[in-house]
Amino acid sequence: MSTLEIANELVSLVKEGKNAEAIEKLYSADIVSVEAVAGPEGDTVTGIEAVQGKLQWWMNSMEVHEAKVDGPFVNGDQFAVKFDYDVTDKASGQRYPMIEVAIYTVADGKISHERFFYNM
Repeated sequence: MSTLEIANELVSLVKEGKNAEAIEKLYSADIVSVEAVAGPEGDTVTGIEAVQGKLQWWMNSMEVHEAKVDGPFVNGDQFAVKFDYDVTDKASGQRYPMIEVAIYTVADGKISHERFFYNM
């Protein structure tokens, strides 16, 4: 698949709430994922299992009231996606908007790197 095809497929699956399927289908086994804010496992994780773990943590920790996805915006072997969320942190009960931009890099037909930028 080309970068554009992967980007479109990722956005389509995420819009359908199929984030786990997107990871399984589109991510490299040795994906590197970098967060702007360190989570339970730090700011950088490597490997598809670690990325699946991050998704599970997110699903267990946040109630998503609304999610909007814009993009993809493609340039060569990279693409960006903008996410607008209305979430509640389940532990604290605090509700807040969150804007996130993700930059993805594609290599050998799979997403090999992702980096997240936040405005909370």
